[in-house]
Amino acid sequence: MNDWRLYLQYGVGWGLLLWFFGYAMGIALFPFVPTEYLGWYVSPLGLAATIFVLLRWAHIRTITQGLAVGLIWAAIAMVMDYVFIVLLLQPADGYYKLDVYVYYASAFILPVLAGWLRSRR
Repeated sequence: MNDWRLYLQYGVGWGLLLWFFGYAMGIALFPFVPTEYLGWYVSPLGLAATIFVLLRWAHIRTITQGLAVGLIWAAIAMVMDYVFIVLLLQPADGYYKLDVYVYYASAFILPVLAGWLRSRR
């Protein structure tokens, strides 16, 4: 696969879909979960979806590819969260807490880890 296609499909494509999955889960759980715990409820579902995508569809083969995809995913998460949560929804108690930083770190680290594991084979 060409690098540009890999970054477009695996980076931007899956990055946007995974971000939207988490966003939709947050909206679906909003009526049932206190807002201060919402991220902790969505995170396990998002992590499971991300790991599934990395194992099943996003075949990142090297650490370099993982770094690029991880940077794209983290950038998408930060920009989309800022626009569609911080600016649009303006949470009363703020948005940036530990669960959000864990989410951003995992968006970066998981593709790197996938590339590292695949490069060892």
